Amino acid sequence: MTHPQVVRVYATYQDPDYECPWQSVAPRGSTGSGVIIGPQLVLTGAHVVANATFVQVQKQSDPAKVTARVVTVSHDCDLALLHIEDKAFARGVRPAVIGDLPRLRDAVQVVGYPIGGEEVSITEGVVSRIEVQRYEHSQRHLLAVTVDAAINEGNSGGPVFARGKVVGIAFQAIPDAENIGEMVPAPIIRRFLAAARHGLDPAVPGIGITTQPLENPALRRHLDMGKPDSGVLITAVQYGSSAWGMLEVGDVLMELDGLRIADNGTVRYRGRHRCQFDAVIGDHHVGDRVRARVLRRGKPVTVTMVMQPMAWLVPRTEYDRRPMWFLFGGLVFQRLTAEFLRNWGEHWWDKAPKELLHLLYSGLRRPEQQEVVVLAQVLADAVNVGYEAFHNDVVVSINGTAPVDMRDFVRRLDAATGEVVFKLSSGATVLLDAEEARAAMPRILTRYHVPGDRSADLARRSLAKKKPAPKKKAKR
Repeated sequence: MTHPQVVRVYATYQDPDYECPWQSVAPRGSTGSGVIIGPQLVLTGAHVVANATFVQVQKQSDPAKVTARVVTVSHDCDLALLHIEDKAFARGVRPAVIGDLPRLRDAVQVVGYPIGGEEVSITEGVVSRIEVQRYEHSQRHLLAVTVDAAINEGNSGGPVFARGKVVGIAFQAIPDAENIGEMVPAPIIRRFLAAARHGLDPAVPGIGITTQPLENPALRRHLDMGKPDSGVLITAVQYGSSAWGMLEVGDVLMELDGLRIADNGTVRYRGRHRCQFDAVIGDHHVGDRVRARVLRRGKPVTVTMVMQPMAWLVPRTEYDRRPMWFLFGGLVFQRLTAEFLRNWGEHWWDKAPKELLHLLYSGLRRPEQQEVVVLAQVLADAVNVGYEAFHNDVVVSINGTAPVDMRDFVRRLDAATGEVVFKLSSGATVLLDAEEARAAMPRILTRYHVPGDRSADLARRSLAKKKPAPKKKAKR
């Protein structure tokens, strides 16, 4: 038997329905691949078990399936660790060993269970590229290894071997390219497994900055950069990120974690690979301290950042959790997320409203705006007549105040009395009487079969009346 550590992963998953966020779509099934790395541990891809309700694994040439559960998952780097319930599952199988980052032109074998057959499949190729790539599952830019070996549906989550060790986990194919795929490399796998072993946050931290290259001589002179200086210009800093309060707009980021940054934004990673400086962050855990050297108003400054999870104005990953939503007078409000934008189906990045896409790609998270609240749809009722056309529109303000985030927005609505005025980004005004809107809720919930007025992660409005304080007796 070749590579007996490689297993097939069966997942039953149930995705949320972002059009009707109080319910889920019908359960579906999928298969992927994985690799045994311990007596009861299987490493696979996060996308293989995303939103999973039931997981099973199966060894080669063994018809029996055993139950597994997800113990650690990082959707950022598309990795998941499964625990097998059957203690005897891996008996007689030597766990696979995680190797090191391969070199260019190294021979590799992609092992897994692609669609079209029941037995394990092995495709051979070589490492053709090592650089930062966009991970489709999380939209993060992290180090990835490209191999000229086929990674087909069903192969995902399976190991890539070199010299008998696992050097990567197959996670995506390159569109419009034949027999070319990408794998999560060994350094990121090691970081993920270390987090799982020590109980650390498995998320890949993010610096939280936007930069531009500094290859233009005039711009370099304007920033007082000397001839030997190099780096990138910081053009935005996301609130709540690792860089918030440490790096500033206008700083030239010259060095990160001891690596010098070139004017095109690349570093010499591990002394042999020229790739974007984002690769450095994939080696760190949330809570790590990372030093950066910047040129600030012509003077060199060294700062130490405490690594935080990536903070976006519009979250990229919402797997394994239900949508956050709120219903008021038939108006359905949601947070803007990448998953919400997938309502527009295939090629949603071309079909979704341009304003929402602009917020996804260019929105800046600030203290005064940490999430985007969207009027997603209107459940027609007498109380909201005339507002049916106002959907997929950003809420700019409620009673003249911009909401900080969804929870702040709901708190304001729960406390509202009299007229409630919503200003939308399209310029429209939506006005409801608070008491009329609340009085209409029972019939709206019944008519549209909605179980309540908000998602479980939003605090309930307190309806209890406060008891008057007891009167103090006068002293005699």
